[in-house]
Amino acid sequence: MDNHSIYQFNVQQLDGEVISLSEYKDKVLLIVNTASQCSFTPQLKELATLKNEFKDKDFEILAFPSNDFGGQEPLEGKEIAEFCENNGTNYPVFEKIRVRGPYAHALYQFFADKKQNGILKSVPRWNFHKFLIGKNGLVTDFFYPFTKPTSSKIRKKIARLLSPKK
Repeated sequence: MDNHSIYQFNVQQLDGEVISLSEYKDKVLLIVNTASQCSFTPQLKELATLKNEFKDKDFEILAFPSNDFGGQEPLEGKEIAEFCENNGTNYPVFEKIRVRGPYAHALYQFFADKKQNGILKSVPRWNFHKFLIGKNGLVTDFFYPFTKPTSSKIRKKIARLLSPKK
């Protein structure tokens, strides 16, 4: 396994089960830090729209709630699950984590360190920062919170990663 891939990390689901990100091998991923009380929270529904657009493809969205910005994710566990369900999420939402600073989850430390991921250095500046991951588990790009999930920029990059190599 490539040590620059995200497949080396484990994450905790809202039900407490720990899974390996290697379960998403051969899928294009959009990894997003979310919050329920943010001005960008309507992006939860846009993420669902994006997921539907690529539903018959090897594409998945992984949401990681975080309270790192302005205390905008006060919910925990089941409350997060209920909130996300009520907002139409059709993609996995994981346990709340830290996404910046010394206590950031190992996955987000990986995103912040070009030596680790081999591609870029990007630390979320706010909620709904997005990382695009290729089918090989390598980070390919990131998008700031103001870039909507349904933007042509994101959709085109996902489509490109999903198309077979020529």
